[in-house]
Amino acid sequence: MPLQNEIVLIASIFVFFGGLVGFFRFFGKQGIFAWTVICTIAANIEVLILVHAFGLDTTLGNVIFASSFLATDIMSEIYGKKEASRCVKIGILANVTFILISQSWFLYIPAAGDTMAEPIRTVFANTPRVMLASLFAYAVCELYDVWAYHAVWKWTEKKFGSKKKFLWLRNNGSTLVSQLINVVVFNLLAFAGVFPWNTIGEILIFGYGIFIVTSLMDTPFVYLARRISEKHPELLKD
Repeated sequence: MPLQNEIVLIASIFVFFGGLVGFFRFFGKQGIFAWTVICTIAANIEVLILVHAFGLDTTLGNVIFASSFLATDIMSEIYGKKEASRCVKIGILANVTFILISQSWFLYIPAAGDTMAEPIRTVFANTPRVMLASLFAYAVCELYDVWAYHAVWKWTEKKFGSKKKFLWLRNNGSTLVSQLINVVVFNLLAFAGVFPWNTIGEILIFGYGIFIVTSLMDTPFVYLARRISEKHPELLKD
């Protein structure tokens, strides 16, 4: 099918961002925590797959990982800086836990009739490097994102006297920079020596291009989540 990868990538933005908002609508703060665990682990498995889209080679995982930034921005907007930081810490712990679990599988000796151990070993053999690179990049860029979100919020509130306005500015102002940090740090740590440098260059360009698009497109979802919280105050309760 022509443009299949491009169509799926674009559709996934709405599916993942909408899924996060759906988790928030039905489960409140806990739904955002749950989504953070899901997307950080799934992104680190998806990123092992290299696809060709929009004329360049790129790894998967960019879109679903971008939803983790949306998660912290929604958490910052609705629940505050402390809970947003807690969301990041949960994502870090989820990554560490999955690394330990996935590597424990290789301690077993497969049965003679086993057909899955080798394919799973192939998939997860690179998991420690990829996930450790992701873990470091995630911790740095997400903690920056939370800090920057509230720094911009404090500045606009002081300058314009409104706590509610300029959500779009704090959302994009924090995310665009933190995504740049993420894409550079992660891809260099994860793929240097694995892919040729020209491929890594394409991954960096395409990856940040996707993050620019997703950063701009996630803003309506932050507004939607805030609107939902206003209509359903029960979601603000612990």
